[in-house]
Amino acid sequence: MHSVEQVVNFLEKYQLKLTTAESCTAGLMASMVAEAMGAGAVLESGFVVYSPQAKHACLGVSMQTIDTFGLTSEEVAREMAVGAMKLSTADIVLANTGLAEADGAMDGVQCFACAMKVNGHNGVVSETMKFAGERNEVRTAAARYALLQLPYYYERLRQV
Repeated sequence: MHSVEQVVNFLEKYQLKLTTAESCTAGLMASMVAEAMGAGAVLESGFVVYSPQAKHACLGVSMQTIDTFGLTSEEVAREMAVGAMKLSTADIVLANTGLAEADGAMDGVQCFACAMKVNGHNGVVSETMKFAGERNEVRTAAARYALLQLPYYYERLRQV
């Protein structure tokens, strides 16, 4: 897929409702979907959970997971996705956590997770990517990347 509009069409075709659980992207994924025609048929909700405390209180991310793996980790992204899945009526959830401005190797590192109700259980896939650019360029690129990956995540989860 090359555009968010195509992703919205994909969600509509498969009758999927999307929820986002966003940290670093702070609602950009949900906002990008909302900009596309047809968003009302596919966007269920969005959670913005920036701090460790919000991730824990709003989505049930374990503080032990945060302490063990770090705030920017696939493990945290996975727990964010599963937590949002439990709290919403969505069929599929995209989650993001990362650093848009940091010193050293972690600068631009973004962790993504996608959860979906598959055959009566929650399936989750995740990945870590690195984006170059200024703070908001990284955030925008990460949000767009996650959305454009949604069909790929969907296919991976269907094979679980």
